[in-house]
This record gives sequence, structure tokens and C-alpha cells, in this order.
Amino acid sequence: MYTNLIIVAMYSYLLGSIPFGLVLTKIFLKKDIREIGSGNIGTTNVLRTGKKSLAIATLILDLLKGYFSIALTFIYFENLISYSALICFIGHIFPVWLKFKGGKGVATYLGVVLALSYKFFLIFGITWLVLSFLFRYNINEVNHCRCIISYVRLFNARVFDCQVSNSILFRRDFNINCCSCSNGYSDPSSN
Repeated sequence: MYTNLIIVAMYSYLLGSIPFGLVLTKIFLKKDIREIGSGNIGTTNVLRTGKKSLAIATLILDLLKGYFSIALTFIYFENLISYSALICFIGHIFPVWLKFKGGKGVATYLGVVLALSYKFFLIFGITWLVLSFLFRYNINEVNHCRCIISYVRLFNARVFDCQVSNSILFRRDFNINCCSCSNGYSDPSSN
């Protein structure tokens, strides 16, 4: 049993810790994403470079690492799916390669949700699209996460969901501060 835990932890952490935002911007822009915008390695900060294609690629690749971590675990260690999801998520937030300063984990979390249930993934996607369309702005993302995570918890209570909910809210604390803005919108350039 302990051997299985170690194996799952190793591949889940390694998958999660791949900093695709950093890798893509280094390759295609010859820039260090950590020196741009908020200094984060995630999709939103990659979008600040002005390259939507790199932001979309970062989103997809970060999503896929969460998905494949769960897919691998489902095949070989089905009873350790929540553990694998949590470790992959931790790998994204605290990658050893970047002195434990990674992304916020939303895209990786979405990959995990997609692997567990495409229905919940669609709920998240539709909610985000509708809210983005209504407000025509990248509104306070933490509220999106709270809403969707609540749905996931309600229908599929797992330890991972509770841990990720708290981690996303903690890691996205700069957005919480934006709630006090007079218009209620989060200005990405101020982060």
C-alpha cells in the first residue's frame, strides 16, 4: 500500500509541477513570465503578454496534466484518485523547479474535474462563459470557483474538493481584495 502511495505521489507531483506557462513563454517569446504582470506562471498572466494563442495553450496543457494524473490513477490505482488529484494540484502550486512558487491551480483543478466528471466540467465552463458574456470582463474569478466548487462538493463530496476549494481561495487572495472596488470588477492589470 505504501509503495502505491509513493508511486502515485511521484507521477502526480511531477505532472502537476510542469510549468507550462513558463516553458511556453520562454520558448516562443524568449521572456520569463515571472517578470511580467503578476509574476504568476498561469494562463491569466500569459494572456497579459498579448499572445492569446500561448494563453490558450497554457490553459489546455495545465488542464491536461490534471486530467492525465487522474486518468493514470484510475487505470492503475483506482482507490487513490483523490490522493492523486490533491498531489497533482499541490505540484502545480508548489513546483520544486520554481522554488515552490507556481500557479494558482485553477486549470489543473479543471483537468481533474474533467477526468472525474465531464458534467461538472461543463457546468463550470457554461457558468464561466455566461458570467463572462454578461459582464464582458474577467470578473472576480474567485466567485466563479466558489460557485462551481460548491456544485462539485454538493454532488461529489471528496476530500480533494474540500482541499482544493480552500487552496484556490487562499491562492487567489489578490482577487478578494478587488471585491472592494467601487464597480465590483477585478482589474487584471492591477495584480
